Amino acid sequence: MTNPTAAKAQASELTLPLSQEKSDWLKSTIRDIPDFPKPGIIFKDITTLLKDPEAFGFAVDVISEHVRKHNVDYIVGIEARGFILGSVVAYNLGKGFIPIRKPNKLPYKVERVEYDLEYGKDSVEVHIDAASKGHKVALLDDLLATGGTAAAAYSLLTKLGAEVTTIGFITELGFLDGRKKLPANSDIFSLINY
Repeated sequence: MTNPTAAKAQASELTLPLSQEKSDWLKSTIRDIPDFPKPGIIFKDITTLLKDPEAFGFAVDVISEHVRKHNVDYIVGIEARGFILGSVVAYNLGKGFIPIRKPNKLPYKVERVEYDLEYGKDSVEVHIDAASKGHKVALLDDLLATGGTAAAAYSLLTKLGAEVTTIGFITELGFLDGRKKLPANSDIFSLINY
């Protein structure tokens, strides 16, 4: 069920960390948007990577191969770009997909975790029966920045009793130290780091 690009890639190309050449290539497919969402921020827009079938396929295959080693039951994606990534990885690995959503978007009973933003609070939700004790899950999103959303999602999954065995991202803004908000003993990975 693996993407056809995996057949073209050498096994060593699909392991982390990526070579400098592969990292630079993936970075070249990501567009910088200055002053978005507010002045002084340079937004890393992965829609251009998603639009490039070779880059998107390669990113999905690398993440799939990393997650495969963890023998998880489910792939969890954080709204919204984590849905794109997580659902394809779930398909590649023959696993189910669990969405973590913004408030009031899920139709059934939910568990909720609130977290702090720079100015205010936000929260994420998941169905109460999405996972339970004994389930191993991989948590995926497009970007690790300050780590608040990923930490809240991790907390949400552990509240359900699930074991988060790996947490992965396409892009990491390392200078923001988002990893510090995630458990130190977690397997945290990203394909590229700024």
